[in-house]
Amino acid sequence: MGRLDGKVAAITGAASGFGEAAARLFVKEGARVVLGDIQDEKGKAVAASLGNKAVFVHCDVTSENDIAAMVDTAVSKFGQLDIMYNNAGIVGAVGPIDTTPANEWDRTIHIHLSGTFYGMKHAARVMKPRQTGSIISMASTAGIMGGLGPHAYCAAKHAIVGLTKNVAAELCHHGIRVNAIAPAGMATAMVANISVGDHNNIEATIKALASSSPLKNRAGVAGDVANAALWLASDESGYTTGHTLTTDAGTTTGATKAGPAFGEYQPMIREAGKRGM
Repeated sequence: MGRLDGKVAAITGAASGFGEAAARLFVKEGARVVLGDIQDEKGKAVAASLGNKAVFVHCDVTSENDIAAMVDTAVSKFGQLDIMYNNAGIVGAVGPIDTTPANEWDRTIHIHLSGTFYGMKHAARVMKPRQTGSIISMASTAGIMGGLGPHAYCAAKHAIVGLTKNVAAELCHHGIRVNAIAPAGMATAMVANISVGDHNNIEATIKALASSSPLKNRAGVAGDVANAALWLASDESGYTTGHTLTTDAGTTTGATKAGPAFGEYQPMIREAGKRGM
């Protein structure tokens, strides 16, 4: 408790999923939080449940003005901004490259990449004068490997990993750390909709993900990402910047449900089909 005492955070996409989990955890750890989302009723309900340490603002991350206003609300309401968590996202355009509609591609890129850019830009605007801060953005395992997500999503998440490194190289000179989180498919409403066809059925999603996870009987949940965000937001990660932290049960290292190809002992394999010493 108290790992974020005295800090102020702004979180996009905070009405549900990773954003809601992070908002609740940040407040529990002592932070005051501005929640931004286009899901107004859900966002207001989450903020109300957190009491006077949280406030909700309508925020469409494709609007730079909305992002700027969210950041300004943090400063006007709570006096500063220490943590910017660029979390908002969607699955977006889905399908083969030759049939992906251009407008769906553009919208997906705009939400993920432009929304992250706006968040970084306006967080830096208010963090640089104070020479401190932590900016966290949502990447994905699909931003590290190929074949794990739709094309527009994959392209945007790869770009966020690159932008994170580039902005970190700039803002480190102002005492500001810039990192990203790359989760695998986690038990959230977005994944539930894909996995079991019902965005409300998180329990069934957990069971489905656990059955295919490299970590025995363990699904990834929103709290795993929130815990990663908490570490990156806190002073405990004070010497970490430009990093993309995975929450993926080892998927990006090659871990699979089936296990490694050479998981059992056999005499060493040598030249010309020979075995043993």
